[in-house]
Amino acid sequence: MSADDCRAIECGGCPEYHELSRRGFLRAAAGSAGVLAAAAAAPAWLPRVAVANSHRSTMRNVVISVFLRGGADGLSMVVPYGDPGYYSARPFLSVAPPNSAAPLRCADINGYFGFHPALNLLRPAYDDGKLAIIHATGSTDPTRSHFDGQRYMESGADGHLSLSTGWLGRHLQHSAPHDPAALLRGIGLTTGLPRTLFGGPSSLPVPNPANFGLAGSADTAAARAAALHEMFEAVGDPLHAVASTTLATIDLLRRINFNGYQPAGGAVYNTIGFGASLKASAALIKANVGVEAVAIDFNGWDTHANQGIGPGGTMYSLLNNLATNMMAFYRDMTSGPSPGFIMVVMSEFGRRPGQNGTGGTDHGHGNCMFVMGQPVNGGQIFTDWPTLHDDRLYQGIDLDVTIDYRDVLSEIIQYGLNNYNLPQVFPGFDPTPRGVIV
Repeated sequence: MSADDCRAIECGGCPEYHELSRRGFLRAAAGSAGVLAAAAAAPAWLPRVAVANSHRSTMRNVVISVFLRGGADGLSMVVPYGDPGYYSARPFLSVAPPNSAAPLRCADINGYFGFHPALNLLRPAYDDGKLAIIHATGSTDPTRSHFDGQRYMESGADGHLSLSTGWLGRHLQHSAPHDPAALLRGIGLTTGLPRTLFGGPSSLPVPNPANFGLAGSADTAAARAAALHEMFEAVGDPLHAVASTTLATIDLLRRINFNGYQPAGGAVYNTIGFGASLKASAALIKANVGVEAVAIDFNGWDTHANQGIGPGGTMYSLLNNLATNMMAFYRDMTSGPSPGFIMVVMSEFGRRPGQNGTGGTDHGHGNCMFVMGQPVNGGQIFTDWPTLHDDRLYQGIDLDVTIDYRDVLSEIIQYGLNNYNLPQVFPGFDPTPRGVIV
């Protein structure tokens, strides 16, 4: 599906993206029928670990994958104000350079790129050297389909290689657990397991860890759980393994005080959506129960119409939400003793440099990524900038991809997570060193 075919402004945006949202609704509706019913239908690679009563502490890095669904506009996030092609392509949707008198202008980063003013909240992490920006990056596959773009990037492959598992799932497959007794190594804070974690041992979707459990009256929850234990004792694997591990995970999460969690360092998260997911992630990681990978979805980035760049606009609101909660997580996790972490933020593709006729931008190609955490070689922008000159645009219309996103993920896996099985995690891909992780 082309970007032009996908515009469909009369129905409020991209029909393919709305179909993704409808699928999410259906997953949520199915989930409300009961945790065990969903687990019983899960593939055989879902949790198959022995139930343990104790969980040893771990101080190794935990990876948090944040996927901006819809195709985030990297050219608004990190503005190439030093490139004249940016302003000629966007006469009304550009962010003014930092030396401009305009009330809305970007905040200079390195003399060529600048933070969108709403994203400048991330400046302290950048100045600390713990936030890296990768620009003109993404998947080299030419697709501009949400379905395909998300599938390829979450799988860690391009359109020429069909993989049923996700890059984080394969990482967990091909690495020893930090805690051999852990019930939960990977968690998707979504209604269905994100493709990123497909294939991951001991990985489950848990939309809200604070209320993950059996539906119904709290007065009878213990009796119903005991009855389920007894019922599934009589059946074989994989049903028995999935059911017993799910029930044990319910008990594990119930022992973590998510609702009473107090963030460190004066961090303040938004109480719903992305902020609530990051706050729950921090509480879960600090509980040291063996979680190694967290996957979070952040929806709403398909800005075909009325994108806006200033306060009150769609893009400003999205970026403010992203930066506010990323910075809260950074302060929370770096104030006092906490396990190390690496957060990677990416989207299926960027937006076109040129604005469209409805105040938005259509599906593009190249984009930017963010990587944040203790082992990150931050405080810099990694890019082989192709420029936005007409003769340098991908297919004559888009920002080109000059850094494959898997180069960055490979460094996270190898140097940040100490997993050197890259041929198994990214089959058929030979990464180029970028120096994002030290």
